[in-house]
Amino acid sequence: MNSEEKNSLFDYDAKPSLTEVVPLGLQHVVAAVVGIVTPGLMIAKVCNLNGSDTTLLIQTSLIFAGISTLLQIFPLFGRFGARLPVVMGASFAYVPILLTIGGDFGIRAIFGAQLIGGIIIMLVGLILKKIRFIFPPIVTGTVILSIGLSLFPVAVKYMAGGVGNKDYGAWQNWLIALVTFLIVFYLNNFGKGFLKLSSILVGMVAGYLIALAMGMVQFDPVGKAGIVQMISPMHFGMEFKLVPILMLTIVSMVGSVESIGQFTATTVGAMDRQPTDKELSGAIMGNGFANFIGSFFGSVPVATFGQNVGLVITTRAVNKFILVFASGILLLAGFIPKISALLTTIPYAVIGGATISVFATIAMTGIKTISQEKLTPENTIIVGLSLAFGVGTALSENCFAGFPAWVTTIFGNSEVILTTILAIVLNLVLNHLKARPKAKEA
Repeated sequence: MNSEEKNSLFDYDAKPSLTEVVPLGLQHVVAAVVGIVTPGLMIAKVCNLNGSDTTLLIQTSLIFAGISTLLQIFPLFGRFGARLPVVMGASFAYVPILLTIGGDFGIRAIFGAQLIGGIIIMLVGLILKKIRFIFPPIVTGTVILSIGLSLFPVAVKYMAGGVGNKDYGAWQNWLIALVTFLIVFYLNNFGKGFLKLSSILVGMVAGYLIALAMGMVQFDPVGKAGIVQMISPMHFGMEFKLVPILMLTIVSMVGSVESIGQFTATTVGAMDRQPTDKELSGAIMGNGFANFIGSFFGSVPVATFGQNVGLVITTRAVNKFILVFASGILLLAGFIPKISALLTTIPYAVIGGATISVFATIAMTGIKTISQEKLTPENTIIVGLSLAFGVGTALSENCFAGFPAWVTTIFGNSEVILTTILAIVLNLVLNHLKARPKAKEA
């Protein structure tokens, strides 16, 4: 790789060679695909969908992951999208709420509530410039840090084989995960050029081949999958019910703040700058628009993918054509079920071993963002208390047992939601409303 090609990977609008784009794009695909597919599988199970509807739900999620990513790269009407290098996909932040809605009200209520949630997200993006003062680095950094912390157990559970699998915790899973991790770690820190930039992909390919040799890769889903299948609007239908709408509206608003954190992590970690008002507004409006349209086709709500944010930060490869290639693969996988089925054969252990260092990078980006502001007593309280409540409640099972189930669903299952709310409120109280004496002039 010559110097000009290498530099083009770190320039958003440059045109690198296809040989440079492909491996970096594939890294994003393999890092995201299980995260895109898994929420759909979980929702299909709780809603008792049949096999064909489950496949359709997964297809639609893959297609809208590609569409929403392209929307962020090439903003619609110059407003719906950020022109930032992010990968969008089915959001785990929504999953607990969607499972509750699906189990209690059915899948039609999910998409009715999602339509309203998409409108709410677009409204937040529209007025973001006026309310951005409530999202200073001390708040967004705390949110980014909580995102990283919330992903740590995800990586570890993947390394152990994936919760719910019969071989969860088996030594074979840990062997594959650790070999994958060590390859990624070595190439990240001691590799050069192509190998350093493609460390995640190389590690995952090596781990996959080892898993294949050990008989841990099952190709049954590939054989059962069809060749080509199209998606159709309103296949699942919609129902508008108050409780699901209220629940998803709350999560959508908090998810908007989480998106601010993810987009800020991308620009701070990979571009050494804060995002502009226009970029953040476009990012959130694009996210809301994708969820709004996706509700008609049966796509799980999308959001930025933390693991892919980590990849961008780790490699600092921000060129848009890397993400265009990744989007193309996701779209292809969505329309050709055999490809999507092949991508789902990647063992959880391989994904966990490859992504744990990525998640660590996200957490450290949060710390880096926080450090941009002085750690005054007020800011220390904001960070400390927000994380204490957010992480503490998420790790304390049934701590809201005396409350209605929706309280646990919204506030007790995610480190990010409560951390985000408290960081915003504490910042407003301590840094905006609190009477502070004027500093004496020297």
